[in-house]
Amino acid sequence: MTTPSATPPHTAALSRRAAIAAAALGLLPAAGARAGAGATWPPEGTSYTAVQLVRWVQGTADHGGLPFAVIDKLGARLHVFAADGRWRGSAAVLLGSARGDTSVPGIGDKPLSKIRPEERTTPAGRFITEPGLNLRGDDIVWIDYDAAVSLHRLRSVSPAERRRERLVHGSAEDKRISYGCVNVDAAFYDRLIAPVFGQSAGVAYILPDTWSFATVFAAASAYP
Repeated sequence: MTTPSATPPHTAALSRRAAIAAAALGLLPAAGARAGAGATWPPEGTSYTAVQLVRWVQGTADHGGLPFAVIDKLGARLHVFAADGRWRGSAAVLLGSARGDTSVPGIGDKPLSKIRPEERTTPAGRFITEPGLNLRGDDIVWIDYDAAVSLHRLRSVSPAERRRERLVHGSAEDKRISYGCVNVDAAFYDRLIAPVFGQSAGVAYILPDTWSFATVFAAASAYP
């Protein structure tokens, strides 16, 4: 995966990136986050593939001494780890509305009106994250800058989407509502994401939802 620059050079209107940022209507109250304080990894309900991936990352130091996050698309969960491999906490997330493990080439420069429903995916793989800002000046974390995929606080784009309700009460399928970005509750973001991933590079591992685990993370799938 291409590593986005810490200070992306594109500053003009960027179609999808600009539209997503401009659509933000503010932050919503914290909802549904689960912190790791006083608990041990893995929390109840964590998928086998997430556990296997974390075991591999910790055992091989694949994260290169950077803080890392694991996004389980099938479970709609985010698991956050410190640079030393310690689990910091987990939370529900909203994801791209379409299943799929790749981003359409050039989608970061498409206007939202031109993005078909099947193109609204959250890509799978290993990504080097970088802190950034949207057009309103809100801090975000770029997962894949070229594809305009970021991790950010929960935002309401349209009341009809019921994003907060989906995040708190919905099933994993209900949490597929975004154009591809990963939304997490604001309190969790402020406590565990902004102070770390919002300051310097990190690693995001996004588990697949259509491809097999071994296809995307071959070494992890074979790790004892």
